[in-house]
Amino acid sequence: MKPFFILCIIFCGYLVFASCKKESLNTDAGARISFSADTLFFDTVFTRTGSITHQVKIFNANQGRLHLDEIRIGGGSSSPFMMNADGTEGIIVNDLDIASGDSLYVFVTVTIDPNSDQLPFIVTDSLLIAYNGREEKIQLQAFGQNANFLRSNLLQGSHIWNNELPYVILGGIQIDTGAMLTIEKGTRVYLHADAPFIVDGTLKINGTKTDSVVFAGDRLDKEYRDLPAGWPGIYFRGTSKNNQITYAILKNGYQGVVTDQPSPNAEPKLRIHETVIDNMYEAALTGLNSSFEAINCRITNSGINILILKGGNYDIKHCTAASYSNLFITHKNPVLYINNWDSVGGTVYSYNLLARLTNNIFWSDDGIVENEVVVSKRGSNSFDVTFENNLYRANVDPENSFLINNLKNLDPLFDSVNASARYYDFHIGKFPSPAIDYGVPAGVLIDLDGKTRGATPSIGCYEPN
Repeated sequence: MKPFFILCIIFCGYLVFASCKKESLNTDAGARISFSADTLFFDTVFTRTGSITHQVKIFNANQGRLHLDEIRIGGGSSSPFMMNADGTEGIIVNDLDIASGDSLYVFVTVTIDPNSDQLPFIVTDSLLIAYNGREEKIQLQAFGQNANFLRSNLLQGSHIWNNELPYVILGGIQIDTGAMLTIEKGTRVYLHADAPFIVDGTLKINGTKTDSVVFAGDRLDKEYRDLPAGWPGIYFRGTSKNNQITYAILKNGYQGVVTDQPSPNAEPKLRIHETVIDNMYEAALTGLNSSFEAINCRITNSGINILILKGGNYDIKHCTAASYSNLFITHKNPVLYINNWDSVGGTVYSYNLLARLTNNIFWSDDGIVENEVVVSKRGSNSFDVTFENNLYRANVDPENSFLINNLKNLDPLFDSVNASARYYDFHIGKFPSPAIDYGVPAGVLIDLDGKTRGATPSIGCYEPN
């Protein structure tokens, strides 16, 4: 037993010695490091707000440990870039070791100072790594954009926003009762995740076919630009009236547009024409005991495309409402849901409802949702829902509704849908799409592209290509 005991001591001693022995330092001038990227690109960064953090890995594939004398931002203290190397933040970080076969992370951010440029501009610098008498370089490149910054603003009186610079909203904005905001063609409005757009007065959005007004989240970097729920939405509240949205693109929000409570006058609370609402995490277009007129709108790929609750007064013509499951939103709710009631503490309250739906497409990918058009009625209030010359997917027709010349479960044959590639073209091609020339004249003379509609218009927001 004694010889075995001695061998164990010797073996354990060897393991302790081996574990304490430091890996030899590689000082060869021919040693090379490699990187996970040779350039870090930062997509549009609004001045003063900073960017997300990008990272790069530095690899040591050599035999032996490499000592990095320094990693530094080439532009020094005047650079808009800042780094964190192996847990140390600064313009320069000294004396870092990378074991053989190991790697080291460097994290980089950028904050760009405003200047006089109206167009996006480029700022560049480099990350310099010195070791073994050599210096390697990683390029840094960011696209900067000046903007009008508004934080938690209450707008009173009359205001006009133009397209000279984008508007970046932080903390939210509110149009006061009696106030008016007019947004001119080509204007871009970017909202932070904490920034609802609340309208108690009047909002006029005057986009054109060639210069739409854009509402989106303020994270424009690649990892975030297509994510839903990037900003809260536009909310038209009780005192709001005479609102108009024409040729706008609203995308990537938590909700899209919400009209709440009846209009204070005889006009619809909102007229929304020739507008795209896309990729909203919850409902894209909502009416809560309210009123809106939606014409030539494309309302797509959202949690619910059109949601009408607690009654109201609605006119929906030549709209395409379609949803396909994708990486960000699973299609599990009807494309269109309408009811005239609300339940509070177990008590059901019903309301008057008038809804006219003419020449629309309500469609989805096949499988999960049985009925893409659902109408629910409770109580004895006035209830009038009419579907005329629409195309929809459903196992059963919508209940409690007047149905006139509708098409059920006939594929509209959209031009191209590839959910995995996030490519959606909701135009209808030429024949044999059943949507072509199936509409009834409804006083809508153009489509979403500005194309003239004939005496027998096609249904949906587009005439055929």
